[in-house]
Amino acid sequence: MTDRDPQKPWVAVFDLDGTLTWRDTLMPFLIGYLRRHPRRLFELWRLAPALVGFALGDRDRGRLKSRAIRMVMGGAARTAVDSWAETFVSDLIPHRRLRPGALAVLAAHREAGDRLILLSASPDLYVPRIGKALGFERIICTEVQWRGERLDGTLKTPNRLGVEKLRCLELLRAEYPGLPVVAYGNSATDLEHMRSADRALLVNAGPAARRAAVKCGIPVSDWT
Repeated sequence: MTDRDPQKPWVAVFDLDGTLTWRDTLMPFLIGYLRRHPRRLFELWRLAPALVGFALGDRDRGRLKSRAIRMVMGGAARTAVDSWAETFVSDLIPHRRLRPGALAVLAAHREAGDRLILLSASPDLYVPRIGKALGFERIICTEVQWRGERLDGTLKTPNRLGVEKLRCLELLRAEYPGLPVVAYGNSATDLEHMRSADRALLVNAGPAARRAAVKCGIPVSDWT
């Protein structure tokens, strides 16, 4: 981005899992909650039909995500969920579970005065805490339902993945009119919205996603 206009900030859109972090965050979050509440292990048998359906061709990741959250945390008090989320994020940030290379790029955008956006398919049970800790001004992620002070776990919004991320990026353009957009992601599903950005970089991706990115004219790299 050496040829950027110094008078015009960019909207820098970052994916979370595998882009900023070394790996997925939802499964560690759910497993950590189970460790705190081992009695909930007896409820997990209900997740088996969803896993079988996913393996047999029902590729609705939002449905699978919702069922996993409901089986592990459904009915949990907001205080219990918030307490675990605070612990989870405080452990995530300082213990090198974030990629130093990603943090360096994030810092460069911040130094340049760019608008920092976190766009993640992971749930709002903990993603907003991560975003605030890293200094993002706008955080968009999958939202889940509550029943008063108890977690329901069904999805309140569409799963922020694929075409839904593209829709979110289009809304961001309306919120930041006239500003160019640069998008960072790590998977083939991220290419949907990255193709619509003014600039994009696929990072830390597997071979298939890299090949797809090259076909789209999107450069690839690795953040360590």
